[in-house]
Amino acid sequence: MKKASTNRRVNDLRPEYDLSKLKGGVRGKYFELARAGTNLVLIEPDLASVFPDADSVNRALRLLVNTAEVATGHARRGRRVPTKQQKRITRKPAA
Repeated sequence: MKKASTNRRVNDLRPEYDLSKLKGGVRGKYFELARAGTNLVLIEPDLASVFPDADSVNRALRLLVNTAEVATGHARRGRRVPTKQQKRITRKPAA
């Protein structure tokens, strides 16, 4: 004979929450958008102390890529996306 299941869901929601207003939610609605705009890379703690922010890491990686291109004579095929600082410089002044 099987024992009765002890995995019952406990209704611990407060009575002031109106569940009828929670209908129609979509699970993972923004998942693809968030994944497309995120490229998370973990670096070792000793490198994190040398590169305090994302801009310094990006500058160092661009320098490394440019150096490798010069050394090998191969240019990248993709168009380089300007950095935030370059975008600010190239904006037209407000009239």
